[in-house]
Amino acid sequence: MMKLPRVECPSCTRQIAAGLVAGRLSKGRIWRHDAPDARRDAHGHLLSCAGSLEIVDLPYGQMEITIEEPEAAPEEEAMALF
Repeated sequence: MMKLPRVECPSCTRQIAAGLVAGRLSKGRIWRHDAPDARRDAHGHLLSCAGSLEIVDLPYGQMEITIEEPEAAPEEEAMALF
């Protein structure tokens, strides 16, 4: 499991997860999120915050990766084929 670092959105100032940008270890792309005031378009759909998908600097040393070992399957008795 990997926990993404949270960074401040430059538009709404909320703490939002940021995913890595390929080839740029110090940069991240803010995940899409709704604006805090929940604006809607003419059809009633929520609009994403203007800061969604923005590329920002990632905080150094905040990436956390946890590798979980798969659970061992219970041993089954070997079946005789002949």
